[in-house]
Amino acid sequence: MPEHVTAVVVGAGHAGLAASHFLARRCIDHVVLERGEVANSWRHERWDSLRLLTPNWLTRLPGQSYDGPDPDGYMTSAEVASFIDRFAEPAPVRTGYEVTSLRADEDGFSVNGELRARAVVIASGACNTPVVPAFAAALPSSITQITPHSYRGPADLPDGGVLVVGASATGVQLAAELHRSGRKVTLSVGEHVRMPRLYRGKDVLWWMDAAGVWDQRHDQIDDLDRARKLSSPQLVGDEKRRTLDLNTLSDMGVELVGRWAALRDGRALFSGGLRNLFSLADLKLARLLDTFDAWAGDACDERPEPTRVPARPRLQLDLTGGEIRTVLWATGFRPEYGWLDLPVVDAKGRLRHDGGVVDGVPGLYALGLPVLRRRKSTFIHGIEDDAREVTDHLADFLLGRSTS
Repeated sequence: MPEHVTAVVVGAGHAGLAASHFLARRCIDHVVLERGEVANSWRHERWDSLRLLTPNWLTRLPGQSYDGPDPDGYMTSAEVASFIDRFAEPAPVRTGYEVTSLRADEDGFSVNGELRARAVVIASGACNTPVVPAFAAALPSSITQITPHSYRGPADLPDGGVLVVGASATGVQLAAELHRSGRKVTLSVGEHVRMPRLYRGKDVLWWMDAAGVWDQRHDQIDDLDRARKLSSPQLVGDEKRRTLDLNTLSDMGVELVGRWAALRDGRALFSGGLRNLFSLADLKLARLLDTFDAWAGDACDERPEPTRVPARPRLQLDLTGGEIRTVLWATGFRPEYGWLDLPVVDAKGRLRHDGGVVDGVPGLYALGLPVLRRRKSTFIHGIEDDAREVTDHLADFLLGRSTS
């Protein structure tokens, strides 16, 4: 006979554990199912040098804040895993339990045919699967291809040049690390979000927090779909609080090229729109800093230098000539929902939901997705408000109250 529980949470990362925290406060019996270990992604899917983009003082979960000696530092992956481990201690977590099937009927939900629940919270992560373009399969066999999920450090790669594709936080950090290892690095740049590490003497994320930018709700954003697809900002958790942007990389000697548009006869073809890409990113940065100044009540002339456009950026690169030995795909991630036996995923593999309430399936919820209910939704410190509100909705559902 199937085991019965009121609610199931899928995933024991910070989002799933925050859901568990608020379910427990409401005395709703539940279980948290985790395919690997608690904080599994932080343990097994991060490169060795990675640190959080957010400073330690901002790292918090419901009822738990950073209490170490370095509030302005940035946690390593191992430290994040330990922080989440501590938060997980009271939670009813079952590790090593992979959810392969979730189905719904008039009585609730069936998980793997073994568990029955009236409500389910999907907190399985937003970055389960690296996104790689289809033409990657046609790259010359001499090219080693790798994604950030399997990359641990420069020693993982063969000798020779590296083409890093993607200029989000991941792309710029790995381009810098590989260049410091002595390799020739080319960075293919698409649309990106530029930020300085410090602004007016404070961490730029202090300004995001203090000025209320992160608290903007999903139903207040004009183009929500676009906001949910934005890449992570060009930042690095550096102990010297240094800015890592495209100008920094250019000064280091990293070659910048445009977005990788196609592959033809073993050649990577890049778009010629770097100037427009840079201008757009600089314009968005200026608007953000204007927001900070308006909140502070005065103007400031302290603005980063505009992104410098290379004099003659290459439009193609021969991948058969030996200049490039590795392609590192820093082209983003997507959730993995193959286990959902429900019509709740759109043609692009995205979960259809309104603020974490999944469309058309009463009792099904989500947490930890980009701009789920606020701009800060995917950050560790941003989960508390989302988890509280989503579990409030879940509790009302269980009581048969209106959940409009």
